[in-house]
Amino acid sequence: MKDSDLQIVLDRLDERYPLAHCELDYGTPFELLVAVILSAQCTDKRVNEVTKTLFKRANTPKDFVEMPTQELETLIHSCGFFRNKAKNIKSMSLDILTRYGGEVPCEFDELLTLAGVGRKTANVVSSVAFGGDGIAVDTHVYRLSHRLGLSNGKTPYDVEKDLTERIEAGMRARVHHLLIFHGRYCCKAQRPDCANCPISEYCADFAGNDKVG
Repeated sequence: MKDSDLQIVLDRLDERYPLAHCELDYGTPFELLVAVILSAQCTDKRVNEVTKTLFKRANTPKDFVEMPTQELETLIHSCGFFRNKAKNIKSMSLDILTRYGGEVPCEFDELLTLAGVGRKTANVVSSVAFGGDGIAVDTHVYRLSHRLGLSNGKTPYDVEKDLTERIEAGMRARVHHLLIFHGRYCCKAQRPDCANCPISEYCADFAGNDKVG
């Protein structure tokens, strides 16, 4: 995709989704961090249902460190992969307590040092909670990047690098939300709504795969 076409695509997505934003419910950077960990392989809607109860029981690193693992697993069970997520949340909480004085670090590289925090999670927290400019590659961003011909990367990190090169600084966090909204509400993994897509003419998949749409 040419840079001129990319700008048209982004302008149209911006017009379609002017209020695109992080749809996870949170009140603090730490709550956001927990919610993003829970969102792996899970919908934001489900996570928000879980955290509505969870954050009444615990919403600080100290709370989660002190919470019995079995109780945490029970509270987050419906998010899937609950044992691994509970382990990561408790380890991450301990890291924040012991290494960062109980405060979530705002720098991307420091977020990556937390147990259980990968690039996607660090990019979301850095961008949403602290005004950073990273592109978090979740399943929607990965899928749309390939369908639009923006990346042929085989891993989320490869896609992140490609998008970072294509998207100008200062716009990357915004583009991340636009791609997520379009993937969530139009360009779905199964049965994408190509008839109502504002950018189908620029979609490599739409042009080359008659199964799409």
